[in-house]
Amino acid sequence: MSTLPLILLLSGSLRAGSSNEAVLSTARAVAPSHVRTVVYEGLAALPHFNPDDDTDPLPAPVAELRAAIGEAAAVLICTPEYAGTLPGSFKNLLDWTVGGSEICDKPAAWVNTAAPGRGQGAEATLRLVLGYTGAAIVESACASIPVSSQMVGMDGLITDPEVREQIGKVLVLLSEACEEVTELDRG
Repeated sequence: MSTLPLILLLSGSLRAGSSNEAVLSTARAVAPSHVRTVVYEGLAALPHFNPDDDTDPLPAPVAELRAAIGEAAAVLICTPEYAGTLPGSFKNLLDWTVGGSEICDKPAAWVNTAAPGRGQGAEATLRLVLGYTGAAIVESACASIPVSSQMVGMDGLITDPEVREQIGKVLVLLSEACEEVTELDRG
């Protein structure tokens, strides 16, 4: 078993080939050697949130989500904005995290891929909901990195070197926050 910290990559988009998916795929490709990354791929399988179902045994997709978050040292989110807020499917994912403690105090950040001046509604909602979950938002790692379809290669990875560098910097800052949490836990 690896001792490298794991950063869980959460996409708020269900659309194949989205800029959010490209950012997270690129994050895996440019991740520093001192971290591991994994993309959570169960968004579409999550049932609609119902507090009556937020009991043991949890629905299997919810148990898998919470286990993935629990195993991670940090979470990086990349979500689109839809109708001025988070897409319903991603808000549903976050609703399922409220009843668990897996994300509490866990370093979390996001990348907003929208064009300049867009995406603030999703960011504001994300900040609000992550506050309810108790996640530790790493402000320095939260970034607006506009991504156009022209920046994405046939392999689904971002080709623009500056954007790749920015994504790498986000991961470095998030991994540094993981190290700080680990040091606090030891102290």
